[in-house]
Amino acid sequence: MKILLVGASGTLGRAIHQALSHHDVITAGRASGDLRVDITDSDSIARLFEQTGRLDAIVSAAGETHFGPLTETTAADFRIGLENKLLGQINLALTGQHYLNDGGSITLTSGIVGAQPIRHGSNTTTVNRALEGFAAAAALELARGQRINVVSPNVLQESMAAYAPYFPGFEAVPAARAALAYVRSVEGIANGQTLAVW
Repeated sequence: MKILLVGASGTLGRAIHQALSHHDVITAGRASGDLRVDITDSDSIARLFEQTGRLDAIVSAAGETHFGPLTETTAADFRIGLENKLLGQINLALTGQHYLNDGGSITLTSGIVGAQPIRHGSNTTTVNRALEGFAAAAALELARGQRINVVSPNVLQESMAAYAPYFPGFEAVPAARAALAYVRSVEGIANGQTLAVW
C-alpha cells in the first residue's frame, strides 16, 4: 500500500512508521519527514496531497491540545486544540478522501482522555470526543468503499516522564502496542470505529 503518515516524527508516529514499514510509507510533518505540512492550514494540506497523489491510506498521529486549569483557560487557549488536533485532522480527512483509492482508509488519533477525563484536560477531552464522533458519522458517507477510524491510545510508556503528573493511576502502554491498532485500521475492515488501546 501507499500510505501517508502525518506526524511521523513523534513517539507514537515513529512506532506507527515501524509497524507499517512493510508498505510504501510517505512521512509528513511540520518540521520533518518526506514532506512538510501545517495541519492548521487548509492550503498547506491541499499542497500536501497534490504532492502525494493517489493513496491507499492516510494515517494521522498529529495534533496539539491545550493543557491547563479550567479556571485559567481562555477562549484562545481552547482554540489551540480545536484548530490543531480537531480541525487539523478533520481537514486531512476532508481533503484526503478525494486522493484515496477505492477501498482506501483514513485513520485519525484521539486518546484515552476522550473517555476518561483528567485534571487540566478539558480541551483534550472535548477534541478527542469530537474526533470520534466525526469518524462515526463520516463512515456512513464515504464513497467507493473507503473507511475511516480513530485510534484512542492510552498515555504511552515512553512519554510518562513528561506526562505522569496528568495520569495518576493510569497503566501506560508501549508505543509499539498502540501502533498495532493503526495496522488494524489500515489493513483490516473496521469502519467508523474508535480502536481503543488501554
